[in-house]
Amino acid sequence: MKKNFANKNLQTARQTKQDEFYTQLADIEKELKHYKEHLQGKVVLCNCDDPRVSNFFRYFSYSFEQLGLRKLIATCYKNQNVDLFSENKSEKAIYLEYTGDKNGDRVPSLDEIGIKHLQGDGDFRGEECIELLKQADIVVTNPPFSLFREYVAQLIEYKKKFVVIGSLSAITYRDIFKFIQENKLWLGYGFTGGNAFFKTPRPREFAKGVYDEETGLVKFRNVSWYTNLDIAKRHEDLILYKNYVPKEYSKYDNYNAINVDKIKDIPMDYDGVMGVPITIMDKYNPEQFEIIGLIAGNIKGMAGIKSSSGKDGPYINGKLKYGRILVRNRKPLQ
Repeated sequence: MKKNFANKNLQTARQTKQDEFYTQLADIEKELKHYKEHLQGKVVLCNCDDPRVSNFFRYFSYSFEQLGLRKLIATCYKNQNVDLFSENKSEKAIYLEYTGDKNGDRVPSLDEIGIKHLQGDGDFRGEECIELLKQADIVVTNPPFSLFREYVAQLIEYKKKFVVIGSLSAITYRDIFKFIQENKLWLGYGFTGGNAFFKTPRPREFAKGVYDEETGLVKFRNVSWYTNLDIAKRHEDLILYKNYVPKEYSKYDNYNAINVDKIKDIPMDYDGVMGVPITIMDKYNPEQFEIIGLIAGNIKGMAGIKSSSGKDGPYINGKLKYGRILVRNRKPLQ
């Protein structure tokens, strides 16, 4: 990881401006209830959070004793930061440290929260922020989607546990998919009905039905939680009930694998390689399935393995299909 990132400051500022979406408290509570056993006695870092509006900081500070945390740290990028005591722009980025209730009222107050200035701009790639990252046991936040690959790579480089929000399309990024295949990253529980609603301080043109002017919420369908913490759903088998009938499952022209168009149609008794929809990752159990690879389809920018014919997409009768994840059932019904 390069420590010198000064030449990225302008780009980062632009990306941060476009990526500034705030997660709702109810969504944080709904997801993090599955990780409570992992949080006991830990230092939690929220390193992409505006302290005035961050529901991550609010959740962890108000639940500090209940969760049994040791310390909570939050950092804020300078362009997002507004001084906690006024509406004036702060000259410097800040970070907060909270070690729990001191006066017995179980309410985190300003005199109990250590507010400190950073010399830099609070970018997660900066040396100061990396030093704070080294202190943390678990990182929980909603990082800029445009920097998701770099952000996750840093967490894995420093061997950190994490629960973060990202675009579902990130599954198809070459480097992110590699982490998934190596069991260094997987999907969490996700958002209700697959719909995530975020607050945004910078309303702009959205497609009809995406931005609600009354609530100030932006609707995203293509996002989820990513984690490397062990959770119950990761050990639940996907229930399969269809038998393999050759005439019902086409084989690819250029891969030795059968095509499965819907997750519910994965045959329970097939022991070969199958190309299945990317949505398999929401139900992926590494004890049930082995990930063989990713084959690009008519999804632009998708990473994938190339076939012996040189074509890098799943073709059937000469027609390019959507991208597929290649898997093998580890325990097919005999």
